[in-house]
Amino acid sequence: MKPQQPQPSLLLLLILLLLATVSASPLHPKQLKSLQSLNISTPTNDPCNNNQSSSSSITCDDASPYRHITSLFFINCSSTLSLPFKTLKPLSKSLLSLSFTNCPSLSPPYHLPISLHSFSAVSSFLHNNHTRLSGLFLARLKNLKTLNISSTPISTSRRLYVILGNMHKLTFLKISNSNLSGFIPKSFHSNLTYIDLSNNSLKGSIRISITRLTNLKSLNLSHNSLSGQIPNKIKNLIFLKNLSLASNKLSGTIPNSLSSISELTHLDLSMNQLNGTVPSFFSEMKNLKHLNLADNSFHGVLPFNESFIKNLNFFEIGGNSELCYNKTVVSSNLKLEGFAPCDKYGFPLWSPSQKEESLSGENDYGDYNGEGGNEKNKEKMKNNEEEEHNGSNKTLFGLGIGLFSIVFLILFLFYLAKRCRWI
Repeated sequence: MKPQQPQPSLLLLLILLLLATVSASPLHPKQLKSLQSLNISTPTNDPCNNNQSSSSSITCDDASPYRHITSLFFINCSSTLSLPFKTLKPLSKSLLSLSFTNCPSLSPPYHLPISLHSFSAVSSFLHNNHTRLSGLFLARLKNLKTLNISSTPISTSRRLYVILGNMHKLTFLKISNSNLSGFIPKSFHSNLTYIDLSNNSLKGSIRISITRLTNLKSLNLSHNSLSGQIPNKIKNLIFLKNLSLASNKLSGTIPNSLSSISELTHLDLSMNQLNGTVPSFFSEMKNLKHLNLADNSFHGVLPFNESFIKNLNFFEIGGNSELCYNKTVVSSNLKLEGFAPCDKYGFPLWSPSQKEESLSGENDYGDYNGEGGNEKNKEKMKNNEEEEHNGSNKTLFGLGIGLFSIVFLILFLFYLAKRCRWI
């Protein structure tokens, strides 16, 4: 009688149990010692197998005979934490990602591993003005693919081109609210797909160097002091999905070339000095979901219909006092705050600041296309014009009488003086 063969499912279970009993390689002793000096350790002395805590997170590779740390994340750092060179040096050969979040009392490490592919500092290195993050040290990280600096001031060298000059592999760039000054660099490395330089003090124009980044998907230059016009060559950014130029000093009209960016889903041009009419091509951009044109100097009739506006997740157009909407195309039920309907001449019926005026009261003289006006309103317009004309005539008449009286008085006094002289 043949022995009974084990079932396949039983064999699989045995293999899994066998693998579970085989422990992974231990962490390299020198790296383990470095972590222990930072008070990052576990009861089993193997941070790779228990790599998360309230203040740190660690990832390791699967090398043999020793594993190595590849990522180190510090979160809500203790005020006693420090990162001297002798602590970081054993990690430098394997460490690819280093991150700090909410570490305001920590002094930045001055000897960052050049091997890093990712470096992040969010709300960190804040309390000591003399030891803030240095742009010169960042510039040494030539292997970076991701650079994320947010609410963390950069000192010493604040010029952007100094920091980015050697980062040929960089794809993700965020330096936001970090005390950056100067101009947008004349050149960028072409691998960039994400740029966020918001909330800084950048000045000058939006240089052509930005428009050469044909792989760019997101561009945020908001809350700076950029001036000049939006370049026509922005059309080259055909893969761009998010564009924010809000809160700058940009002027001129919105270029028609913007219509070439068919992938655009988020557009914010608010709080600038843009003028002219609002382009109608926006309504043809099928992917657009967020449109903010508020607080500029646009004029004329809004070229959008109600269905386009309802299809947007966010729409803001207020703060353009010379801009109005056609009530036969856009219903007042949309409640476009701070935005007036048009009269039949294409001008706002009331100033956005006049909130007490209704859309269809005594001041409503008809829609932009001339329909809906009544004879009573037309007569009232005519009477108002006549009253203004009569008022100007009365003013001129009064001035004439005043001048005549003055001349008469001067002549009379002259006559009296001459008569007294004869006597």
